[in-house]
Amino acid sequence: MELSLKGKHAVVCGSTQGIGKAAAIALSQLGASITLVARNEEKLKQVLNELSPNEKNNYILADFTNASDLEQKIKSWEKKHTAHILVNNTGGPKGGPIRNASTSEFMTAFTQHLICNHILVQQLYPGMREAGYGRIINVISTSVKQPLDGLGVSNTVRGAVANWSKTLANELGQFNITVNNVLPGATNTVRLQSIAENKAAQSTGIDYEEVMASMAAQSPMKRIAEPEEIANAIAFLASPAASYINGINVPVDGGRTKSL
Repeated sequence: MELSLKGKHAVVCGSTQGIGKAAAIALSQLGASITLVARNEEKLKQVLNELSPNEKNNYILADFTNASDLEQKIKSWEKKHTAHILVNNTGGPKGGPIRNASTSEFMTAFTQHLICNHILVQQLYPGMREAGYGRIINVISTSVKQPLDGLGVSNTVRGAVANWSKTLANELGQFNITVNNVLPGATNTVRLQSIAENKAAQSTGIDYEEVMASMAAQSPMKRIAEPEEIANAIAFLASPAASYINGINVPVDGGRTKSL
């Protein structure tokens, strides 16, 4: 089974922490050169030093709340580089009932999760097509299969990204470009910790540790995932071994999602 990514270049978004950082490291370990994308330059430099040595490793400083700035920067980057792998990943919207969400929350989340994804794909897929190799992997959520309580805006926007992704898979497959979604379950990230802290703050008599234990109990495996476990799925989908896997949602949730 061919897993080597030697000679391939991956653009990994949201790569200074959590799943994005773990994915960048995993792809690097398989031989890919990496372009990190995030908004904190100090952290970008730190992660760059954690990657397997490669003279082609670099980073793009960009904030996904500013789609036009991202577009300018990826256009400039693309003039000198070719991406074979794109990992679309960014932090999720804040939690809360959908009935209380403002329209601006939907617009912000739509920009960060769909518009920015689309900008990156439009700029990078021609290079993938010319190279004869493309892997677009979107890190979204199990909510596309089963909406999660208290995450109204996220549920809505993640569903839009999933359908955008499936449409792309249908269009780009003929060029040997696959498009797939990885759906993490509860994963030990800053976002999950924030969600747990908010739930604890809004509850009476339930502390942070109990909220985390409750999340772990929802999985048949009775634990929360580590970012590296999600990254392993991303790395496989990026590899030559996944050449005929296209247009699917891959839950990496320990079996929590009830649907097939």
